[in-house]
Amino acid sequence: MAEALPPVADGNKKLFPCEVCGRCFAADVLERHEPICKKLFNKKRKPFNSLKQRLQGTDIPTVSKPPQTKAQPMKKSNWRQQHEDFINAIRSAKQCTLAIREGRPLPPPSPPTINPDYIQCPYCMRRFNEMAAQRHINFCKDQSSRRVFDPAQTAAKLASRAQGKAQASPKKQPTVTSAVGSLLQSRAVEAKNEVTTSPSKSGHVQS
Repeated sequence: MAEALPPVADGNKKLFPCEVCGRCFAADVLERHEPICKKLFNKKRKPFNSLKQRLQGTDIPTVSKPPQTKAQPMKKSNWRQQHEDFINAIRSAKQCTLAIREGRPLPPPSPPTINPDYIQCPYCMRRFNEMAAQRHINFCKDQSSRRVFDPAQTAAKLASRAQGKAQASPKKQPTVTSAVGSLLQSRAVEAKNEVTTSPSKSGHVQS
């Protein structure tokens, strides 16, 4: 609040200062001004939005603030389990290198660790993280309902398919091409000639 100043003469009228803003008014005007001035100074002013002011009167729409996403609760860190898995992996790697150097058979691999944060699918028994499990379980449910395994039904289907194939395509006799036929004939003629000439040669040697 401004300090009270002595009244100032303005021609014939005396001016009195406002207690709030310090400006000088006539007595009758000051009575109306002071309550309005107090309301204005006590009222909190909204922060000026320069972007809205610049975009006013243009075709560009005002940029709306993106909706604030709720902070997801923090999950407990399983660093201890990860640390133990890491140590076990290093130990098994050292055992493998020793076995290779010494020429011994490799040790069996360490059993896979199960991540407690993963969700198991009730249909295929595989494990997924939370986001992937939501997508996969619905898909796996549809797939499992479509393919219901019935051993007798599948055996009957396989037998009917095999029977249908046998009826559709009977066994054909192997065909001989002209070139192969002529080659076989020439070989048969050569074999006959050898047989006819061999007794005469043997008789000539005996005499």
